[in-house]
Amino acid sequence: MVKGNFFRGLGYLGEGFRLIRQPGLRLFVVIPLIINILLFGLLFYFLAELFSAMIAAAMSWLPDWAWLQSLDWLFWLLYGVVILLMLAYGFVIVANLIGSPFYGYLAELTEKHLTGQEINTDDSWAQIIRDIPRSLMREVHKILYYLPRAAGLFIIGLIPVVNLLAAVLWFVFNSWMMALQYVDYPADNHRVSFPDLRRSMGESRLSALGFGLPVALAAMVPVLNLIVVPAAVCGAAAFWVRENRPSDVQNV
Repeated sequence: MVKGNFFRGLGYLGEGFRLIRQPGLRLFVVIPLIINILLFGLLFYFLAELFSAMIAAAMSWLPDWAWLQSLDWLFWLLYGVVILLMLAYGFVIVANLIGSPFYGYLAELTEKHLTGQEINTDDSWAQIIRDIPRSLMREVHKILYYLPRAAGLFIIGLIPVVNLLAAVLWFVFNSWMMALQYVDYPADNHRVSFPDLRRSMGESRLSALGFGLPVALAAMVPVLNLIVVPAAVCGAAAFWVRENRPSDVQNV
């Protein structure tokens, strides 16, 4: 029997957007946001330079006809579409790799804000820096969980007729992954392993899908996906407190 409440899950991202405006949480929203903007700004610039060179090379191969030479705007339009799609689908993975140490602490502060209880972790900047390798490895574990399942869905999508079902499965799977991705931050603060988290969230799967669905949709919208990551972290902390926080969790 599938447990949880899909509609309750839908509300956690909205709560996350409200929480990121709290004075005590803003710093750990702003820092990774600035890093991500700078990184993607540089990436966009270098990709534009590379694409500009590719357009010039392609145009040099075309006959010297005025109407053909004027097609460069079409290439730039194509570039814009490709870049938007790359940023939309790749942003969440890269943003989480960069911001994971900050997002773990943001989840901790959010949980403290919601419960009034301390999480007995070292919250110094030195500890945040020391946590970078462990946080990155945790992100790698999530990517390794994602890739084989995504590959399986991709193969299913190549089968005629069955690929209609694959589209629905992709949507459900991405919603599930978004919920896992962000609820993992508060779970990690309590030293709950990723396999244990998956089992725990399986017990409230409908709530998880309700939370992950709007996150997955927002992640595909350029600019909005810059803000949705910290909001999803805060929303995931609320999810953890109300849906998945084990009664026997011991703070360490």
